[in-house]
Amino acid sequence: MIVKKEDGYYVLSEKTRRNLGGPYKTEDEARKRLRQVEFFKHQKG
Repeated sequence: MIVKKEDGYYVLSEKTRRNLGGPYKTEDEARKRLRQVEFFKHQKG
């Protein structure tokens, strides 16, 4: 999930609210990071 705080946009875990990236200046940058997290989460290994 993407959350806007005073110093920028953060990518947080939906379950634990753990910080997965940020602060980002724009919401688009945060959205790009969220896509990276989702990609690696669903990779088979």
